[in-house]
Order: sequence, then structure tokens, then C-alpha cells
Amino acid sequence: MTGEESGVAEALNRMNKILFHRSRLGVCVLLARHSALSFSRLRELLNETDGNLGAQLKKLEEAGFIYVKKEFVRRKPVSWYSITEGGRRNLSAHLEAMDKLAGMQS
Repeated sequence: MTGEESGVAEALNRMNKILFHRSRLGVCVLLARHSALSFSRLRELLNETDGNLGAQLKKLEEAGFIYVKKEFVRRKPVSWYSITEGGRRNLSAHLEAMDKLAGMQS
């Protein structure tokens, strides 16, 4: 294996499979930039359906990447999502690996 092939394999191994899905990656990137975002705001920014976004948020929550705080605002339930420190570390490593792969293009 050449040095470049080894570098590609290493970068691929550093990527987190949980973040391969467009919506999950988008959620983590957005939450890394904001202290918290509501479900409706995430749905709007990512142009997702309620069902798909809900499923992706559940996967991120189960993996420990995000956490949710639920409250009532004007008698309506609102779910606020934030990224965890572990989620932030995983996102950073994933993005660094993607950057390394992108830099290997000729």
C-alpha cells in the first residue's frame, strides 16, 4: 500500500458512520454553531419532513451526539436540541477526515 493509499484508509477509518447521513451531519454542524435549535427550526433549515428528521434526531440522541430539552411555550410543546461534547469531538474528527480526503484529490 502506498503512502497515499494508507492516508486514505486512515482518513476513512476516522470518519464516523453515524455522520454519513446528510441530515445527521447537517444537524451536528448546525448545533455546533448554535447553543440550541428547536425541532421546527432544524426541520426548516434542513428541508426535512417531520418523520425523517425525528428518526435522525433519535439516532443521534441514542448515539450520545445530541441531547434534547422539552418545554412548553405558549401551551405548545417545543423540543430544543443541543450537541454534546462527545458529539462535538466526533463531528470535529469526522470533518477533519473529510478535509484530509478532499485534500488528496489531484
